[in-house]
Amino acid sequence: MSILSGKNILLGVTAGIAAYKTAHLVRLFIKAGARVKVVMTPASKDFVTPLTLATLSQNPVYSSFYEKGEQETEEWNSHVDLGLWADYMVVAPATANTLSKMANGVCDNLLLAVYLSAKCKVYFAPAMDLDMYKHPSTKNSIEKLQSFGNVFIPPSTGFLASGLEGEGRMEEPENIISFIENDIIKGMPLFNKKVLITAGPTYEAIDPVRFIGNHSSGKMGFEMAKVAANLGAKVYLITGPSNQTISNSLIERIDVVSAEEMYNEVHKVYSSTDIAVLSAAVADYKPKNVADKKIKKSSDSMSIELVKTHDILASLGSIKEQQFLVGFALETNNELENAKKKCKSKNLDLIVLNSLNDKGAGFKKPTNKVTIIDKSENISEFGLKSKAAVAEDIFNVILNKMYA
Repeated sequence: MSILSGKNILLGVTAGIAAYKTAHLVRLFIKAGARVKVVMTPASKDFVTPLTLATLSQNPVYSSFYEKGEQETEEWNSHVDLGLWADYMVVAPATANTLSKMANGVCDNLLLAVYLSAKCKVYFAPAMDLDMYKHPSTKNSIEKLQSFGNVFIPPSTGFLASGLEGEGRMEEPENIISFIENDIIKGMPLFNKKVLITAGPTYEAIDPVRFIGNHSSGKMGFEMAKVAANLGAKVYLITGPSNQTISNSLIERIDVVSAEEMYNEVHKVYSSTDIAVLSAAVADYKPKNVADKKIKKSSDSMSIELVKTHDILASLGSIKEQQFLVGFALETNNELENAKKKCKSKNLDLIVLNSLNDKGAGFKKPTNKVTIIDKSENISEFGLKSKAAVAEDIFNVILNKMYA
């Protein structure tokens, strides 16, 4: 999943030969999970058809302030509404003519009116011939736009429409997407941070067929991994057996089965992480002896000797240096006091308390209700929410504590 997933992208297309690349650019935005609307200058329709971009974007294409309705009525295309709709605006290709107008506040078409109305970050990718690109007026336009806070996507070098070779080609669509993603991530609060998250249950083998486990689905941990990645972090998601899926270039999923395996994988990455959130429901005990063959039913009862597993959370607390360490507590009685004790004894910065007594909370549910307690015993209570919303609450508290 891309950082652009769920974002509203407004693509401005101007009258350069590179406009033919916008069909592919729209497809890549859609593939990244973004919603796309296209605004074209009237002259750009000579280079790529509105029908092509409307089909690919799954939205109408806008190129004038008024559109003729079915009954010969005129429908107003609000430049203000389009500007407010966008999370990001991208002008590609941006011709020398449009760059000059953007830089000097000229407003003679819908695209420029939308640009002047937009409150979001604006990216622009110039496309023109070599001498036009090098002209002092073009350089002045680019510098002026950057001084406004607009983001310049430099052109590439190669063969130009004139037959010359040099700088001025609009950057390739794949590289434009990567440029925007990287720029967005750099502005995120967890950019350059590494986050370790554990999720799901562990299965402790009795024999090759049977195991001791629990009902954890892993959903809470997976939702937190998504939030951390959306905040710009590199995420190590170490998960026990789970049917949950995740796709994000910033998330490295590491699958384990047993508590021992999870302990080992966690310790491989913990020293280099900035934040560790241990939400996995790790087994406290495992069979002392594991049969190498399926145990046959031979009597009315069977005893299995259990031994303690490694306490992963406590082991991390004992070696904690710069890490911000967060644990989870699932309780059924004396919830608050037990959570406070766990936070202190395991050297945590925060503990997230779940109570099985709360309706809608716990394993195999899409919702959760949590209370967050910090190491100073400050308490934040939250109502019943989706696990995705709970994950956002948890990271909001983490960020507030880290950067207070």
